[in-house]
Amino acid sequence: MFFLTSWRNFRREGCAGHDRRPVCRVPIVRWGTHIATVVVSLLAVTTGFAGTLDDVKSRGMLACGVNEGLSGFSIQGDGEWRGLDVDFCRAIAAAIFGDATKVEFRPLTATHRFDALRQGEVDILARNTTWTATRDTDQGLSFVGINYFDGQSFMVRKLLGVLSALQLNGSTICVASDTTTRMNVADYFRVNEMTYQEAVLENAEQVVQAYDRGECDVYPADQSALYAQRLNLTNPGEHIILPEVASKEPLGPVVRDDDPKWFDLVRWTLFAMINAEEYGITSKTADEMKESDNPSVRRLLGVDGAIGEGMGVGNDWAYNIITMVGNYGESFDRNVGPDTALGIPRGINALWTKGGLMYAPPVH
Repeated sequence: MFFLTSWRNFRREGCAGHDRRPVCRVPIVRWGTHIATVVVSLLAVTTGFAGTLDDVKSRGMLACGVNEGLSGFSIQGDGEWRGLDVDFCRAIAAAIFGDATKVEFRPLTATHRFDALRQGEVDILARNTTWTATRDTDQGLSFVGINYFDGQSFMVRKLLGVLSALQLNGSTICVASDTTTRMNVADYFRVNEMTYQEAVLENAEQVVQAYDRGECDVYPADQSALYAQRLNLTNPGEHIILPEVASKEPLGPVVRDDDPKWFDLVRWTLFAMINAEEYGITSKTADEMKESDNPSVRRLLGVDGAIGEGMGVGNDWAYNIITMVGNYGESFDRNVGPDTALGIPRGINALWTKGGLMYAPPVH
C-alpha cells in the first residue's frame, strides 16, 4: 500500500504527459525520503523481535518460571529443585550452554505467572500450565508443545462416602482464582445440573491448606497435582481421587510470542527429548548411539547436519540435553512415574508407538 501510494504521488507531482510520453521532473528529495522511510520500516520489521537467546547467553543463565512447590513437577528440597518441569528448564540450559546447571528457578503463583513472562522476569514459563485458546491467542504468549497430558479430577475424604463426582451436589469446593480449574468446576456442575458452594482462594497452596483444615468438601485439580498434593496432607491415606475426568488439561511450556527463534529452540528441546526416547537414546547410551546408521539418530546427536546452528546453538545441543538431563521417558520415570511417591503410570503420556499421545516431528 505504501509503495502504491508513493508511486501515485510521484506520478501526480513529478510527471506531465506529452504525446503519450510522460516528461517527468523526478522529486529526488521527496522520493529519496520515501525510500529511506521504507528501508527503516523494513529494518524495524526484521529486527523488532526480542533477542531472548542473546539475552540469556549474555546473562550466562536461563531464568525459568516454575510452580512454587508441586511434587513431581517443580519442588525444592535441600536447596535443589526437582521435577518434570525443572528437568525441561535444565534441558534448555544444556542446549544453550552445554551446562544443565545454568538455570535460575523463579517460583511463581498462578495469578502472577503470565505477567512475569510478559514483563521479562523469566525467559520461559514451565509451570504445569494448561494450553487453552484464550491463553494462546489473547495474552502475547505462545505454548511450545505439551510435556504432560492431564485431566482435572476431584479429591474428597473417604469419610464423605462419595465414590463419584456425580454425587457432589451441594458440596463446598475450594478453588484458586484465575485458574482453568475454577472454570472447569463451573462447567462440570452446570452440565450435570448440580449446585455447589465456592470458596475462592488466591493460590494452590492456600487451596490445599483450606481443604486439609476441612474448610471445604472437595479439592479439584489436575490429576497429577492431586497425586502430588495428597502427599502433603496431614493424613494422606484418608483421601481418595474420584474416577471422573472433568476436562482436558494439556500442560506445556510457554514463551513470549515476539521471538520465533527462541520459540523454535524451546520447542525443539521438548521434541529432542521425545524423539530421543523413541529412537532409544538414553543418557547412558548417547555416546555409543553416535555410531548408529540411523540418519535421524545421527542428526539428533549432531554427528550429521547442522540443526543446532540454525537455532543459534551448537550442533551438539541435543546430545547435551540427553546426556545431562535424559530423554522424556527418563525424566518422567525419575519424577512422577510408577516407582516414585506419586506412582503415576505413563498412560496417555506414553509414546505414540506404545499407545500414548507423546509424538514429535521427525529430525530432518
